[in-house]
Parts: sequence; C-alpha cells; structure tokens
Amino acid sequence: MSTQYFMPTQVFAGKNCLIENAAEFAKLGSKALIVTGAHSAKACGALEDVTAALSRIGCTYTIYNQVPQNPTISCVFSGVEKAREISADYIIAIGGGSPMDAGKAIALLAKNPQLTAETLFSGSYPGGALPIAAVPTTAGTGSEVTKASILTNDAAQTKSSIANPLIFPQIAFLDGRYTEKLPLVTTVNTAIDALTHAAEGMLSCKAGMMTDCLAKEALGRIAACFPAMQSGDISPMQRSSLLAASTLAGIVIANTGTTAVHAMGYSLTYFKHIAHGRANGLIFPAFLKFMYTKVPNRVQDILVDLGCETVEQLTDIFTELLGRPEPLTLPEAEQFASIAIQSGNIKNCLIKPSQADLLNIYKASFSLE
Repeated sequence: MSTQYFMPTQVFAGKNCLIENAAEFAKLGSKALIVTGAHSAKACGALEDVTAALSRIGCTYTIYNQVPQNPTISCVFSGVEKAREISADYIIAIGGGSPMDAGKAIALLAKNPQLTAETLFSGSYPGGALPIAAVPTTAGTGSEVTKASILTNDAAQTKSSIANPLIFPQIAFLDGRYTEKLPLVTTVNTAIDALTHAAEGMLSCKAGMMTDCLAKEALGRIAACFPAMQSGDISPMQRSSLLAASTLAGIVIANTGTTAVHAMGYSLTYFKHIAHGRANGLIFPAFLKFMYTKVPNRVQDILVDLGCETVEQLTDIFTELLGRPEPLTLPEAEQFASIAIQSGNIKNCLIKPSQADLLNIYKASFSLE
C-alpha cells in the first residue's frame, strides 16, 4: 500500500513570531473575521497581538467571539453571517481546537452559500474556502495544520468531521507564551489529545515513514513533560515544547487520520460532557492493550517513544494525570460502542476492532462488569 504526505501550511514559531511576521496577514486580504471564544484568546494575549498586528499593516477586522467548547453547527452558521456582513477576505482563528475548527467551517461556508446543516458534511465544496490563519492557544488539537473541522452534530448525536484540503490554514503562528496561563487540567487534557493523535497516526493503516518520524518526535516531547504535568510545575520552555509536539502530531493526523480512540471518545464528549482530550485519554490505554494483542511490535514502538516498557506502566501514568474516570453504565457503553462502530475512524485502524471489541475497551476503561 502506498502512502502520502502533504502539509501546505506555512508555520511560524517562537516568541513574538506573530508580531514579527505581521505582514503575512496582508497576503490573505484586507478584511479579517477573527473567530475565537469569549475569554481564552483575550486572557492569554493572543487576541491583543493579532489586533495590534492587523492595525500595524492597515487591515480591518471584526471579532466573532461566540464559539463554545465543542463548536456547534449553529454557531458556525452564525459566524458565516458575520463574515458575509463584513465581506471578510479571510479568517483568523484564535484559540484551541474549538475556535480553529469553527473558523475552518466558517471559511468553507462563506464561499459555499448553498450549503445547509444537512449538506455541510457532504464533501462537495465547489466554491472553495476563504484563506485561514491559525493561532493556537492550547497545545493539543493540532488543528492549525490539519484539513479537518470537527463539529458537534446533534442530528447524529456525535461529532462529525469535515475533512478537505480546502481548509488547511495558509499560515499558523506558534508562540508558547499563549499557553502559559492555561490551567493544569487543560494543559494535561490537551497534551493527552496530542499524544493520542501521534499514537493513533502510528496505528493507522495510512501510517508512513514521514508521519512515523513526526509522531515519534511528538511522543518523545510529550513524555518528557510527564513529570512536570504530574507536579504541576511546567516551565515556559516545556510549554513551547508541548505546543511543538501538538503541531507535529497535527501534521501526522492530517495525513493518517485518527482511529478508534477518537471514534469512541466522541460519545463520551457528546453524552457525558467529558473534555475531548480527557475522553481520548480514558480510552487510550485499553485501546493500546487491545492493539498489543494484534500488532505488538507497533505498540512497543509507541511505548518506547513514551519511555515505558509496558502498557501497564503507561496506564499508571495516565491514571495519575487524569484521575478516576467519570461513572459509565453498561447500557451507555453498549450505546456508545454501537455509535462508534459506524465511524470512518474504525476503518482507518491498522487492525479494525469489532463492535464487541469496542465494548470491551469501554468496559476495561471504566471498570464495568
């Protein structure tokens, strides 16, 4: 089977990289819609830097800050109305995965007015998309370098994905300073999200030499920060390293996609309101144990990159970082397994689990009889 590698986003990284490269925004247009959440971008200084950069180069902007955690289809359509109202030339998405995913969908909808909530995930976007600049303020999602936008889909009672090269951001700015005020729980959850991206990329049937190299680097960087996350004392240098790991893992899944961990985690987020990265982390050790019975050498590679000898050792680290899982009933686990098995992520697994396998992973993750 052949593999491919494609990553068209221009990435600027380092302290003050956004201000120093403000002229890059002018290449995208003269009117920007800034897509963000209500508080996060303002608190970390990213919004202040973006608006200062735009003012410096004479670009006008309007702020749409109504993106919730786990963005909904309705919030995206509201953002599109704002983009059309100001005749936006491009989108600047500031925040974690939610604002970036929302910004990508808004960029797509702005150029495809024929789309509805029912056809948004159709894959047909003849109008293209507005250019996108991404400014991540968490170290986990990697959305600044992916072609995916993940939205809460109430009709399907899960999260659904738009996956199209049209929504690769043109530029991304990685400044670890924007992550320094994150609460520890958010830091841990997002780091675990990035970890699962890298590991799932290695367990995808689309894994290749290029993505493996990036995944291994990402895993090593995250593992090096395990003690700091356990103690809660995370240095600015470590935060920058976690942000780099997140972007590397994002490049991985832009080429490989994700697997069963994400498919299973979506129901935990949709029905149980468990944060996305935490949901992945609660599932991941049991999934890795399942995969070890099928592709032990592949799993052993991941364990080595994470500085562990066994799945059990990694499980102990995850337990210390994430604490006890939320309560889950057997009927809920059965329902979630029946939803997850329908996801395209399952077909992307190097070894494709059955619905019974998924149920057993839920049982092991939540200590269900």
